Amino acid sequence: MSGITFDAGGLIALDRNDRRVLALVARAIERRMRITIPATALAQAMRNPARQARLSRLARHAGTDLIPLDGPDATAVFAAHLVLCAQRAGHAVVTSDPTDFTRIPPGLELVVV
Repeated sequence: MSGITFDAGGLIALDRNDRRVLALVARAIERRMRITIPATALAQAMRNPARQARLSRLARHAGTDLIPLDGPDATAVFAAHLVLCAQRAGHAVVTSDPTDFTRIPPGLELVVV
């Protein structure tokens, strides 16, 4: 393992003083491993920065990479969400840009307009 990446649930567990998560963070820091926090996960977990000292400290830690949701990532998230919606409904995806869908799951039909 070269580092750890937190989702909102992991951050909430840290905030609630979960010993397993505290141990993971301590081990990562001790071994100089990178800790990654997607900004979207932090936004989901952070309710009151003044009361969530552990989260605030981890987000500011020198070994932590806080990753913003940039244009390419936002596009990938959008495409993944759109695919999930279409699959659940059993629908085809109507698109003018099929290159947005770099990995099309089996059975997903694209209708290019």
